[in-house]
Amino acid sequence: MSERKYTVATIGPRIDAFLRPTLRNGGIHVTYKMDDVEPAEGDVETPDVALKFSGPDVDLLLSNRAELLLALEHVTMEMLRMPSEHHSRISFDANDYRLLRIEELRLSALTAAEKVKRTGEPFRFNPMNSRERRVIHLALRNEPAIRSESGGSGPARHVVVYPAGMASLPEPAYVPEMRRSAPRGHGPRR
Repeated sequence: MSERKYTVATIGPRIDAFLRPTLRNGGIHVTYKMDDVEPAEGDVETPDVALKFSGPDVDLLLSNRAELLLALEHVTMEMLRMPSEHHSRISFDANDYRLLRIEELRLSALTAAEKVKRTGEPFRFNPMNSRERRVIHLALRNEPAIRSESGGSGPARHVVVYPAGMASLPEPAYVPEMRRSAPRGHGPRR
């Protein structure tokens, strides 16, 4: 069991002082409840403090794979000046999004492991954030026939699952996604 580094009593007032005006000024109509989390047996990770959001704009927080929820979580941690290795100690959630996403990642990891064992070919996941990569690695840690490693950099960081004895493959070149636009003078007619 890991030692609790953060509690509602120690960081809650600073989170409130930052988050309440941020949500109000952003016109985001949600409330949140902040709780200390008791470590649970068998969890992939248990944060020290959890914030659960509810209210009329919760769907806005969860749209586009919870982009706004995760951004609020990230800027709150930056405001607290938390080192990156402590980012799993605070968790923002709404409608059990995080819980469901962790279960989805665990199932994807196990499915990928079975495919790698069956075919002998490595499996490369799509890019994901560090917390999601960690869930994949932890879900596969007791699989002796395979191994997982993170690869890529920046927004292309991902997990590759290999047969246990296979050497790592070179990383494919990352080409940023380009937005398509009409050539000059060829836009819609008005």
